[in-house]
Amino acid sequence: MWYYRYFCGQTCRIADKNNEMTEPKYQIEYKPFAKLTPYELYAIIRLRNEVFVVEQNCVFQDADNKDPDCHHLMIWDNENLVAYSRLLYPGLAYEYMSIGRVISSPAYRGSGAGKLLMERSIEACRELFGEGPIQIGAQLYLKKFYESLGFVQISDIYLEDNIQHILMRRN
Repeated sequence: MWYYRYFCGQTCRIADKNNEMTEPKYQIEYKPFAKLTPYELYAIIRLRNEVFVVEQNCVFQDADNKDPDCHHLMIWDNENLVAYSRLLYPGLAYEYMSIGRVISSPAYRGSGAGKLLMERSIEACRELFGEGPIQIGAQLYLKKFYESLGFVQISDIYLEDNIQHILMRRN
């Protein structure tokens, strides 16, 4: 069972690209912004830029002044940042707690890391902020993925940074 208080250094089993379980190799941790090391912060910024700006060809201001008020969940494979999300307290982005900037490294896609990231993000939100709904702004093409984790669509499609999004909530 996955469990930690404030800081975690746990390895986890995960499916490889052939959908076979591998030996534990990922380290999962979350921490508030002020506790991030310069190396961790650089890895986060680099991955967010690699995917959200370059891969998705979307020039936007990623630094939105919310990061300092968030907890940051990271999945590592040794020194490689595999996946990342930020955890937002209720009222920071939406009325409810939220998970944002959900991202997995292109090198690890198809490994199950994205699902592991979201499962751990949901658990960490509950631990940090208590029970209650979790709301996300999801890119439309990921709707089925988030539905598989218990999220339901609660809005019409809208454009954010010229990408189709929907609001989703999990109770």
